[in-house]
Amino acid sequence: MRIIAGKGRSLPLKTIEGMDTRPTTDRIKETLFNMLQSFLADCEFLDLYAGSGQIGLEAVSRGAAHAVFVENGKRAAACIQDNISFTRFDGQCTLMNTDVMSALHQMEGKRYFDVIFMDPPYGKSLEKEVLTYLSCSNMIDDGSLIVVEASLGTDFSYLEELGFVLEKRKAYKTNEHAFIRKG
Repeated sequence: MRIIAGKGRSLPLKTIEGMDTRPTTDRIKETLFNMLQSFLADCEFLDLYAGSGQIGLEAVSRGAAHAVFVENGKRAAACIQDNISFTRFDGQCTLMNTDVMSALHQMEGKRYFDVIFMDPPYGKSLEKEVLTYLSCSNMIDDGSLIVVEASLGTDFSYLEELGFVLEKRKAYKTNEHAFIRKG
């Protein structure tokens, strides 16, 4: 696992052993960032369920002004901190070692995000819980982009009732990225 492009290009990143995280493959990450590139310049980036932190670090490497990483697992949070230090992006990164909903409540009224990426555990409807919260949050506006990494066929039929629009879905072999905005 490595940073693909930008000022941290080719820097290797750590990941934790075991099945606690599902690191995004370089090929899928490259496809994702090709679609995100126009949003990244000087953006505020939020990486929820951050795992190793590779998505937020890729965003910073490609021009994001700042990334906030939210990860509840202690081993994963330690891995993210190691990756932040190794890439020397310390001044552009904030790590919150807490659960996602607590982090969102802590940041409410204090932070705004241009791009939110989340990769929650599959099959638990955690993305719906986060999107329900964000639908009434001042951390995003109509210009913000939310990207959810989910298992194939994840139900997003509730988005319209929350005031969101599903702009695009990009399917891969076993998962997909859903691109969502306030509507």
